[in-house]
Amino acid sequence: MKQNESLYYRLNKICKSIWDSSRTQLHLSMRHFDTAIYSFVMMRNDTTAFYGTDGDKIFYNEKYVIETYERGKIYINRAYVHMMLHCLFGHLFHRNGRLYDYWNLACDIVVESMLDEWKNQAVHLPVSGKRMKIYHILKAQVKVLTAERVYETLLSTRMTQKEFDGLLAEFEVDDHSFWREDNRQPNQPPMQQRQKKWDDISKKVQMSLEQFADDAGTDGDTITKTLKIENRKRYEYSDFLRKFSVLREEPVIDLDSFDYTYYMYGLTMYGNMPFIEPQEWKETKKIRDFVIAIDTSMSCSGELIQEFLGQTYQVLTESDQYFSKVNIHILQCDDKIREDTWITSTEQMEDYMEEFEVKGYGGTDFRPVFEYVEQLKQEKKLQDLKGLLYFTDGNGIYPKKAPDYDTAFVFVQSDDRTVQVPPWAIKLVLEPHDLMKHARVDHREDHRENEY
Repeated sequence: MKQNESLYYRLNKICKSIWDSSRTQLHLSMRHFDTAIYSFVMMRNDTTAFYGTDGDKIFYNEKYVIETYERGKIYINRAYVHMMLHCLFGHLFHRNGRLYDYWNLACDIVVESMLDEWKNQAVHLPVSGKRMKIYHILKAQVKVLTAERVYETLLSTRMTQKEFDGLLAEFEVDDHSFWREDNRQPNQPPMQQRQKKWDDISKKVQMSLEQFADDAGTDGDTITKTLKIENRKRYEYSDFLRKFSVLREEPVIDLDSFDYTYYMYGLTMYGNMPFIEPQEWKETKKIRDFVIAIDTSMSCSGELIQEFLGQTYQVLTESDQYFSKVNIHILQCDDKIREDTWITSTEQMEDYMEEFEVKGYGGTDFRPVFEYVEQLKQEKKLQDLKGLLYFTDGNGIYPKKAPDYDTAFVFVQSDDRTVQVPPWAIKLVLEPHDLMKHARVDHREDHRENEY
């Protein structure tokens, strides 16, 4: 027994030396990543056949670490940076119900593609022809590879189990079982705490890469672009809609403002005569006047439009964000206003959804919508307008002058880097998977960021 303990001790000591040596080399060759490099505690683990991280520790199998090191020190360096990039990009925390196998493979492909592009001597290895072919296919569809985009591409690609296993064998580096909440390790910090830690580190690394771009060279470009995408704030779609709410009195008993002390005192002293009763009106922030503009040009498919409308309606009704009386205009438009449907109740919205038909399919010009909304305001048909949602692909003519209400241009399944919205607008990118559960909001530098 003592002999086995001594062997474990020696093996673990060797592994710690290997990891320390790797960290030192990475520190010297990747100074912009110092905070990330030193953010792990190393710990041996009997449940894994190789190594993996939970965002707090790197767990490893001693035998596998030593065997990998004997193949070449660079393989240990790459494994370390591979796991570090998973954490920087939030791969551990953003699965959001996606299929484990496909999500794990997508994350590995993204990270390995960056390491293969990186000419840093501490991590660079020759790239196989098979990998080059896969990268070429993926980048023909999306210019910047992110886990979400690669995941959607993998899901839409017909593959046999053998082909999928072949991809897994090509790109798998670490054990992702430590990402799962049902595989909690002893003394593991809560996921929310680990996520916040890496969100902060990711922003610091991005800032360092941007400030010293010349120093980092072109090798850091892809990582910087991916960090920009991943570090955009994520919002529940319902939370985003609250931005367009207005403060109004509503005929609802306001129990929050009700003082039971005076109420009970009155009943005690005078029988059925309370000193105070609850207010029958309550000030609430909900959606009343609202405009949804739908770009029905050739580039926006009817299926996506219906999904957007359906999910928007679901969020509004389920989240109780309507007033009982609403004033919502749904505009179908391309280079002209094709239809204005006026919604004043949930029943009308349901009827509209059932009978919805796309009208338009011309070019895209955003200006007629803003001109029409201004006309509605002047005619007193929109008196409490807080904002406008414009569902589009972004390829059109924008107004030069900012309106006096908030405007969000909404994109779905878009390579959103290529689309630039005006400085006064909000750019909202809805994830293709689980359409409205999570959205990224891209603020222009001169937009009012403090409102979120």
